[in-house]
Amino acid sequence: MQSHLSLLLAQAVPEAAKQVSIIGLLGDASGIVLAVLALLIFSSIASWFVIGFKTFQLMRANRQTRAFLAIFWDSKRLDAIYAEAERLPHSPVSQVFQAGFVELRKLRSQQEADSNMGAQLGAIENVERALRRAAASEIAYLERLITALATIGSAAPFVGLFGTVWGIMLAFVNLSNQSAGAQLGINVVAGPIAEALVATAIGLGAAIPAVVAYNFLNAKIQDLSVEMESFTNDFLNIVKRNFLK
Repeated sequence: MQSHLSLLLAQAVPEAAKQVSIIGLLGDASGIVLAVLALLIFSSIASWFVIGFKTFQLMRANRQTRAFLAIFWDSKRLDAIYAEAERLPHSPVSQVFQAGFVELRKLRSQQEADSNMGAQLGAIENVERALRRAAASEIAYLERLITALATIGSAAPFVGLFGTVWGIMLAFVNLSNQSAGAQLGINVVAGPIAEALVATAIGLGAAIPAVVAYNFLNAKIQDLSVEMESFTNDFLNIVKRNFLK
């Protein structure tokens, strides 16, 4: 009797393992659930691509910005700084400086023709506009693709939930279609419900890294924005001390 019971348990274990296999569940999933899973997997791959690309981009921007600021404060000639800035194209602060320097160089030639105070004040305003326009352009460039992470982070859980609700609905439809004499139990709905819950799990797996990365990358962009704002103010102060004479 005991050996017969052991044999039954030994046969039941592989069968149970087969029933809870994730691959097996996905193989038996409905077309809608599979489409939801494919969309979530694609979204997850896309979010990781964006995370990797933007992390590399911001690390490079920070590295070149530190290098440019060191050059800027160690040098005494703006034209020499401009030459070095051209070698650091991925620094947003360097791009802001180049825009301001180009405008300042134009206005210096105008100053030779008109040295009155009103013209000089107007010239400084033009430099300030050039600096702030360049800073806004750099921020817009750094924020590219970041919104994709926000979209994935907010939408993926609901897409996964849709797949789960659809799968559970089909499970109960299948249960209601069972013949009256059939033996009903948890095994009838366990598989479909389990495959439906996989959609929620994958949705959360796609959303959580996207949300965390969005907050992290957005904080790094804000740091660079503060650097550009501080540099703009410093550069304008230097221009005013040397331009308004």
